[in-house]
Amino acid sequence: MDKIPILKMGQFLLVTIQVDMHDRLAMTLQDDLTRMVGTSGAHGVLIDISALDIVDSFMGRMLSSIASMTRIMDAETVVVGMQPAVAITLVELGLSLPGVLTALNVDKGMEMLTTRLGSSRGDSKASHEDD
Repeated sequence: MDKIPILKMGQFLLVTIQVDMHDRLAMTLQDDLTRMVGTSGAHGVLIDISALDIVDSFMGRMLSSIASMTRIMDAETVVVGMQPAVAITLVELGLSLPGVLTALNVDKGMEMLTTRLGSSRGDSKASHEDD
């Protein structure tokens, strides 16, 4: 059975999808991620989809569901690495991915999670706007 590895990096979980997604694998990822957020106490999830050429409507809904579930569990989710063709297809399909934060790449996604986590926890070091 295929599984997508989930890596823990400090208070974040990192998922890099390197295989073609099918519905069962997407559902397994959703279950594994929500379980790992609960057991690890992670406050952020970063999902890298840069290797995906296609994101269909089911996968789009799964990303949105994962973001909603992790948010309820006190963790933000950022999807990074979306290829232009994938973004165009999602817009043409009318999918807006409600509740899903996106960033251009892993660096920007980690920066977004760190800033949001610092802001929500009242950490003044994460906010450079006040300096």
